[in-house]
Amino acid sequence: MKKGKDSLSHLQNKFASGKKLRLFLMAFLLLLFVCGQLFYETGSVHASNVIYDGVYIGPVNVSGMTREQALEAVNQYVQELQTASVTLVAVQEHEVEAAFEDFGMSWNNPNVVDEAFDLVTEGNVIARYKAMKDIAYNGLVLPLDITFDQVAISNYIQLNCSPYDEEVQNASLTRENGEFQIVGGEPGEAVDVVASAEMLSSELFTDYQNGEKRISLVITEIAPEGNAQELALVKDTLGTFTTSYSSSGYNRSCNVANGCRLVNGVTIYPGEEFSFYDTVKPFTEANGYYLAGSYMNGQVVDSFGGGICQVSTTLYNAVLLAELEVTERYPHSMVVSYVNRSADAAIAESSGKDFKFVNNTGYPIYIEGITENKNITFTIYGVETRPSSHSVRYESEILSETVPDYEEIIADPNQGVGYV
Repeated sequence: MKKGKDSLSHLQNKFASGKKLRLFLMAFLLLLFVCGQLFYETGSVHASNVIYDGVYIGPVNVSGMTREQALEAVNQYVQELQTASVTLVAVQEHEVEAAFEDFGMSWNNPNVVDEAFDLVTEGNVIARYKAMKDIAYNGLVLPLDITFDQVAISNYIQLNCSPYDEEVQNASLTRENGEFQIVGGEPGEAVDVVASAEMLSSELFTDYQNGEKRISLVITEIAPEGNAQELALVKDTLGTFTTSYSSSGYNRSCNVANGCRLVNGVTIYPGEEFSFYDTVKPFTEANGYYLAGSYMNGQVVDSFGGGICQVSTTLYNAVLLAELEVTERYPHSMVVSYVNRSADAAIAESSGKDFKFVNNTGYPIYIEGITENKNITFTIYGVETRPSSHSVRYESEILSETVPDYEEIIADPNQGVGYV
């Protein structure tokens, strides 16, 4: 009886061992199958030379693309991006439309395509499989490195946005009936070109991707210069000079009076430079000028504003007497009759001749211009700091003369057209 029990137990043990073996074999085969699937799925993507699902380069979906296809797709996006438009908001909400190509746009990381293709190459097959599935499920965005030329941005803002700046109105003076009146200043607003260019060069593409297509530039407020206490000190005559245009015809006389009117009333603060040309331009009929004789390349020609040089010359001599710093001045190509030789100051729009000076005093100065009885007078007022014994006089000295060996008849610009 005992022997029979032992045989049964032996058979049961043998059966159990066979079952374990079969289970082991089945588990082993299943593991081989799973590993095969992992190898297949992780390897089949690169076996077919395509990028994993869920991969983006910037906003471009490059899933399932070859290197060449991905590079072409991103290149096409970059080309389209060149013409993408944004709205720049300048002073007083003025809007300026611009394109990315205006800012010197460039794409700096084309190697990101290789990076997209070479994803998930480290770790064992299970780790790579998990990483691949995570990318497919969650997505992976590789950055697109788009940059802009800060100099190009600055130039664009200066040319297209700065014209909308609100010019500051400094406190100034007027003179009526021999008495000065103080006019209060008004602040201005201007685009900060440097700060705006820095902002756009670093943030423009990010803002654009986030849907920001209307971008406010950096605006700064400009405080007016001067105050009532400072301007109240201006009362001393620093220099005054008069020339006559009694021999001038009607048109030339009108031009002298018009130029004087445009200069009259200018207030210049310490260190500021005054440009005569910028003050009296443009030489057009709309700006009050007539056709009259003027010097050009050694000849007398009719031009709008003929006679304006007598205005600049008269002011030049007042500036010399006030001992202000002259920074630009040119003589005429021929002798003028209304001042001594070498005491003239020519203005020529065609050749860029200007008369400029700097207020080198420590106080504001005021320019008064008057035309009366065919005389033009400029007086420069300020704060006299020179000793009372101080005086200024300029003398013209002729060093040499060259007499031509031929006779030349030329027109006199102080007379009417046709007078020689």
